[in-house]
Amino acid sequence: MGTEHAHQQHHEPQLDLWPATVVQHHRLREDLAVVRLEGEFVPFTAGQSVGVIVPQNPNLGRRYSPALPPSLDGKLEFHVRAVPAGWLSGAIVTDTAVGDTWQIGAPSGRLSVDADAREVIMVAGGTGLAPLRALILDLMRRPQPPRVFLFIGGRYPRDLYASDMLWLLDEQLEWLTVIPVVEEVVDPGWRDEWYERVRGADGYGEDHYIQGTLAEVVSSYGAYVDHQVLVVGSPAMVRATVRALVDTGTPAGAIQVG
Repeated sequence: MGTEHAHQQHHEPQLDLWPATVVQHHRLREDLAVVRLEGEFVPFTAGQSVGVIVPQNPNLGRRYSPALPPSLDGKLEFHVRAVPAGWLSGAIVTDTAVGDTWQIGAPSGRLSVDADAREVIMVAGGTGLAPLRALILDLMRRPQPPRVFLFIGGRYPRDLYASDMLWLLDEQLEWLTVIPVVEEVVDPGWRDEWYERVRGADGYGEDHYIQGTLAEVVSSYGAYVDHQVLVVGSPAMVRATVRALVDTGTPAGAIQVG
C-alpha cells in the first residue's frame, strides 16, 4: 500500500543491505515527515518498495517506496506517515536525526509504466504519492513521456502534504496534469504546528480542489479503456477505487495497485 505497509515486520537477517545516511529530515505535519538520505547505490526501479531498518528500532523492519527514481549517487527520499500504534513509523517521524544510518533492504514490487503507454492515470492517497512521484520523475528521462493524469487525494487540504512540489511539477511538465481531491475543502479547526510552519503561498487553493473521495472522482470521468491505471494508498482506498473503476468500465487488467 504505497509507502507504508500496514503490518510491522520483525527483521530477519538479509544478505542484501545497503547503508544510507540521513541528510535531511523535514517534518511537514504532526504525523508526517520527508526523509532524504545518501548512501550506496540501491538497485531498485521506480515504483518499487525497499526494506528499511532504522537505528531507533533495529529489530523491526518496514517497507517503504522511494519517492525518487534510483540514482547512481545513492540519493533516496521517503515519505513517512506515523500510523496508529506504528512504533517504527512514529519513531521515524518524530526521532529521525541528520547523521542517522539506515539499512536499505532488497527491493520488491512491479508497479511501473509500460514503455508504450500513451495515457496513464495515477491515483495516490496520502503518502501513496511517493512511488508515483518516483515514476513521474523517471518518465522525465523518456524522449516522449506519456500523458499523465495524477489524482492526489486526502480528507482535508492539509493531507495534500506535497502540494507545493506538485504545483511546480504541474507547471513544468506539459504532459502532466495534477487533480487535487479532498473530501472536505476546509481544514479541521485544530492546529498542526508543523503544517503551519511549512505552509507557503504556492500550491493548490480551494478553487483547484475537486470535492469527493478518490474513488468517486476518478470513476466520474467514465471508463479508462485505452489507459494504464496505477492506484496506490491505503488498502481501503485502493479497494474502493479499483471497485469503482471496474464498475464504470475500466478493464481490471489495465489496473495496477501498489
